[in-house]
Amino acid sequence: MIDLQKPWPLGLNRKSWPFFLLGIVAILAILALIDTAASRGSIGWPDLWRAPFFFITDYGLSDWILIPSLALAILLRLAMFPMPEGVWRRAVSEMALISAFVFAGVGIPGLFTAILKRIIGRGRPTEFDAAGAFSFQNLFNDWTFQSFPSGHSATAVGTAFVIGFLFPRLFPLFMAIGVAVAISRVPVGAHYPTDVFAGSVIGMLGAYLVRNLFARRGWLFEQRPDGRIVRKPFTGLRQLAHRAAE
Repeated sequence: MIDLQKPWPLGLNRKSWPFFLLGIVAILAILALIDTAASRGSIGWPDLWRAPFFFITDYGLSDWILIPSLALAILLRLAMFPMPEGVWRRAVSEMALISAFVFAGVGIPGLFTAILKRIIGRGRPTEFDAAGAFSFQNLFNDWTFQSFPSGHSATAVGTAFVIGFLFPRLFPLFMAIGVAVAISRVPVGAHYPTDVFAGSVIGMLGAYLVRNLFARRGWLFEQRPDGRIVRKPFTGLRQLAHRAAE
């Protein structure tokens, strides 16, 4: 199980990052060997086998989480201005920070993925018959040549870590969903395994980066002397809940 309180996942730190990067490249190289077989094979499955993947894959769309979280963050911040100091103001401030964290934690890796896939311009599996699995149209391209890395995978995995940082008990559930969404991108014919792996790594590291930046500012998280990063208690929300329960 990944230790969510460490500054970076999977042993990544200032000393180990070259080995971490080398490991990522090695995994991509291995997956590249099976890209064609995995993609063509799963696309050829019977419709009954592929149906569950089509059902879950749209969870990886970012709009459903980015638009509400941004709107909520803005509205809550605006609502704070006329509020006097007290429980309500603290609770609204915490909710605004949570919304902002969700937006940034999912949106920043998603934006990076969108830029990277346009720069690289790899052809999607739909272009296999015409151009093969390793065809590229750098910079000037459309959806059909924006396969690497997978944006859905980045969103789904990034969301899992963002939720996990806020509510650790929910991490296994959301991570399972995120992995399922990432895998689904292959049988639905949208991506190759290398695309999915790269997008998942970006989603994970992007969520950690945003969490660490929030901790530096003292927003929602704090870094302990031993280096571990923990979520601050939601004191305002808890006090508000206790008042409502009385």
